[in-house]
Amino acid sequence: MIVALLNQKGGVGKTTLSVNLASSLARDGSRVLLIDADPQGSSLDWAAAREEQPMISVVGFPRPTIHKELDQIGQGYDHVVIDGPPRVTELARSAIMAADVVLVPVQPSPYDIWAADEVVKLIVEASVFKESLKATFVVNRKVAKTAIGRDVVEALAAYQIPTMTAQIVQRVVFAEAAATGRAVFEIDGKSAAAAEIEAVRAELMELVA
Repeated sequence: MIVALLNQKGGVGKTTLSVNLASSLARDGSRVLLIDADPQGSSLDWAAAREEQPMISVVGFPRPTIHKELDQIGQGYDHVVIDGPPRVTELARSAIMAADVVLVPVQPSPYDIWAADEVVKLIVEASVFKESLKATFVVNRKVAKTAIGRDVVEALAAYQIPTMTAQIVQRVVFAEAAATGRAVFEIDGKSAAAAEIEAVRAELMELVA
């Protein structure tokens, strides 16, 4: 499976979700490659902070040729996760064309919901050439017990792609894990954060089944 995480707006927690989702996919022994396609290199920074043996492979590839070169880069891996660029560019288009499924992380705010429009347009354009392409929103960095947190799914329903049932709540443990290059389940496998990541992974696997 090849999954790309894309949103043109920064601050939606795209890299945090990418590294935790990739690590979750590796828990059953699968070989997982995380491609950092963001020129800022946040996933590479996360990997560099780790002292333990890595669970996943992380490579930087911020070039608009991912869809052409992925067969070679991803050879031997069971899953590839692409941490996409923060803007709608040729690089984002390449990541979409490389993917089996596109996850669009959206933080519950009006600005994030409006900003999703450009990414959705790219996905719709790409689906003309790649009919098997799947895409879904995932609510990320949700602030619990707020009105906008409850209303975000209804607002996203205006777009042409569905929204995952699983949601990620903003929690301190995500930052704590990132600082040491680890996934949240390595900090506390029974935490709510770990359960939320597992729920996203499970729903993603159902989507591509």
